Amino acid sequence: MKNFEEIIKYAQDCSRISGPKKIAVAFAQDDDVLKAIKAAVNEGICEPILVGDKEKILDISGDIDFDLSNIEIIDDKDGSSACRRAVSLVSSGHAQIVMKGLIDTSIILKAVLDKEIGLRTGNILSHAAVFSVDTYHKLFIVTDAAMSIAPDADEKRQIVENAVELSRALGAEIPKVAVICAKEKINPKMQATLDAAELMHMQTDGKMKGCIVEGPYALDNAISKEASELKGIKGKVAGDADILLMPNIEAGNVLYKALTYLANADNAGIILGAKAPIVLTSRADSDKAKLNSIALSILASHFKGE
Repeated sequence: MKNFEEIIKYAQDCSRISGPKKIAVAFAQDDDVLKAIKAAVNEGICEPILVGDKEKILDISGDIDFDLSNIEIIDDKDGSSACRRAVSLVSSGHAQIVMKGLIDTSIILKAVLDKEIGLRTGNILSHAAVFSVDTYHKLFIVTDAAMSIAPDADEKRQIVENAVELSRALGAEIPKVAVICAKEKINPKMQATLDAAELMHMQTDGKMKGCIVEGPYALDNAISKEASELKGIKGKVAGDADILLMPNIEAGNVLYKALTYLANADNAGIILGAKAPIVLTSRADSDKAKLNSIALSILASHFKGE
């Protein structure tokens, strides 16, 4: 897939064949979230279950001309309780995707990780941002820009595993992973380069399968054939990365926002590593980005066969 229009079309096709995915929206009384849900409903790609303050949900929906006559609303005015109910809908099989509404991220993640009703898998939770940029020839994933603060090599392995599954859903048969650092050579004073070497050893030892992992790579060599050729870098991933594994949350977050605000890149983001995709958008995200994120979560859910 090369753009988000293809992802939305895929979600539409899947919905026509097997029915729309149900999305449980936790604390849904948020203007931007409901606008995104409205757009997704209009595209025919999801069936929302809105959990939250029913009166406020109805008021906002009236303001944005969103017809809720055929949409289930679960009235729950307590944020923590609403998150637990939304997550429970997924863990019990009544919905396939969770979406964050007007609630702190920590509260919904607490429900996701709850041992009784949560969506734990034993793997690390990580954020995957998908970007479409005019200057790059395909969709690519940036991870992790929002969840893992300073992952070690083994945590990076799990982050890669999460992203590889999503990359396959986007059409990459054997995803190419670039371990991003500040330079291309291993430097004992730069932990990210040491992690890159360890990740490559993990792949050699068979601990990472179904992808190609190379690094350390500076960003230019991961995404530019010209830059990699000028520097004499001949790896399979050079200039053709599907996944950019960032060294830490600061680097990931800066790249995410630079692409969004300076490059005007089309984007989406979801949380991976749970039993079901989690749409966890920022209030600053555009309506289009939120719709893209919903479509991406539906793609991920269909790919998992849920």
